[in-house]
Amino acid sequence: MMKMNYFVLGTNNMQSAVQFYDKLFEGCKINKINSEGRMTLWAADDFMFALAEPFDGEKATAGNGTMIGFNLGSSAEVERLYNKALTIGGVDEGSPSIRSGRFSAYVRDLDKNKICLFE
Repeated sequence: MMKMNYFVLGTNNMQSAVQFYDKLFEGCKINKINSEGRMTLWAADDFMFALAEPFDGEKATAGNGTMIGFNLGSSAEVERLYNKALTIGGVDEGSPSIRSGRFSAYVRDLDKNKICLFE
């Protein structure tokens, strides 16, 4: 059986990006496990999430059509993290509502990476 175990987003400002995700993940069971050099990693029970400055030294860009989804387990948690993301500098890409049969919301982080928060 194959399953996703990590996802990496590029950043052009590691310090600001780490502050955004540290604040976003407060109160969640996602903990920073490594922060050195060009990469910072957070981990939960069965996956890891990372920010990286591109290895090739080129500018990080948000992929058009690329998105990461965080399954939060409840509509209340979707709404809480959506509002928190907006408060800490994220940009609205779709307020909380039912889409494709699931309660979800969409935001962009400080590097314009698209994030789906869903239950």
